[in-house]
Amino acid sequence: MKYAIDTISDLNNFDISIHLRVFELPEVTVRNNDYRLDSIQNRRDYQKYFDFKKPGIKLSENPGYNPGGVTVGLDLDELINMFRFRRNRNLQFLQNRLIEQEQDKYINYRFSKNLVRKITKLQSPEIDTFMRRYRPNYELLQNFNDLELGYYIEQHFKEYGYLKTKGSLKKEEE
Repeated sequence: MKYAIDTISDLNNFDISIHLRVFELPEVTVRNNDYRLDSIQNRRDYQKYFDFKKPGIKLSENPGYNPGGVTVGLDLDELINMFRFRRNRNLQFLQNRLIEQEQDKYINYRFSKNLVRKITKLQSPEIDTFMRRYRPNYELLQNFNDLELGYYIEQHFKEYGYLKTKGSLKKEEE
């Protein structure tokens, strides 16, 4: 239904509500805005994959397993897993992907639009171009403290301004 605002006599008594069944609503996950807490939780959730090590020959960790009384027992699961090549490759890929995602989130947390906007005063769409072009890698960003990161952004903003006046940026974006 539509109501014209000027036809409503008392705006304080005008109630608008949506009637939905609670179980029809999608699930909502609330996450903390702190990168470190998200990272710790992510490592807990995927601990099995973060801790993955390529299987090899090793002794059994079960203290009650000593088949001949004199011999040392090998871990048969590890021995079998050595020959499960697809599984090992997939687990290694997943571990690498999780680490890569964690590093990307760290970069996004430190090299954020708010920080770049504060330093450069750039607005959209220029800030998006700047952030894509000068996004630091994980190793570099790990070595920067906040002051050095600000200096990095300032220096690259000067370069960005120079390239913009030369017209080089438009050629690259096309």
